[in-house]
Amino acid sequence: MSKPFSRISRVVVIAAMAVVCGPMTLVQSAGADVGIAATTFADEFNGAAGTAVDTRKWNMEVGDNVNNHERQYYTNRTANAAMNGQGQLVITARRENPGNYNCWYGRCTHTSARLNTSGKFSQTYGTFEARIKMSHGQGMWPAFWLLGNDIGQVGWPACGEIDIMENIGREPNTVHGTIHGPGYSGAGGIGAAFNGPRFADGFHTFRLEWSPNLLVWKVDGREFQRRTPADLGGRRWVFNKPHFVILNLAVGGYWPGDPNSSTPFPNTLTVDYVRVTN
Repeated sequence: MSKPFSRISRVVVIAAMAVVCGPMTLVQSAGADVGIAATTFADEFNGAAGTAVDTRKWNMEVGDNVNNHERQYYTNRTANAAMNGQGQLVITARRENPGNYNCWYGRCTHTSARLNTSGKFSQTYGTFEARIKMSHGQGMWPAFWLLGNDIGQVGWPACGEIDIMENIGREPNTVHGTIHGPGYSGAGGIGAAFNGPRFADGFHTFRLEWSPNLLVWKVDGREFQRRTPADLGGRRWVFNKPHFVILNLAVGGYWPGDPNSSTPFPNTLTVDYVRVTN
């Protein structure tokens, strides 16, 4: 995958520092039988229309992302992330600046939202799945991904980054799965693309099956990539430790390019559920 920079932002590093010193929270299902996967984290987004994100499960990041030269300012407003009353979370990117927000390039031109579970949930191994209806349009960059808990201690990319699903608006029929670690980050990330339908036309499931020294990516149950330490050419595998979950919708950046006059706003990423099992 040709991606020049990571999705990590300044604000994630701050949030993740608390994880290094804090406990890991797991929401374990009651009465699970030994050997049967148990639900450790789930959000079905069943709040009433306009309900804010559940902050017992998610952190709402606030700020811009200079590292990728993205255009949005992430807010904690329901205007940018809220339930739609149909059992779904809607992340909305808008062409606006209602709060006089400042970005790396000056006065921000767009707002959006980025959610993470840092300090509230993380896990090593298991399945991570989300059912998502994609955003669309030039310059849009939705993602469902993981970062290593120890980012505040070792930094990026030594913490590890697993991109379960990324899409850039100019590729409406393509999603990408990628890993980043020491010596294989940014444009050197190791991954593959899945070509399918126009992902903005309906919901699709994006799944990572993670076990010791093995990562498997699936779209709608169909495997399209697997990675092991043998793929790294002697470089360090950093995916046998806890990672936390991130959902976001970025606007612009080095990889997708900026939006243009054809890009629709408001622009939405709709998430039906996020589920993790052990």
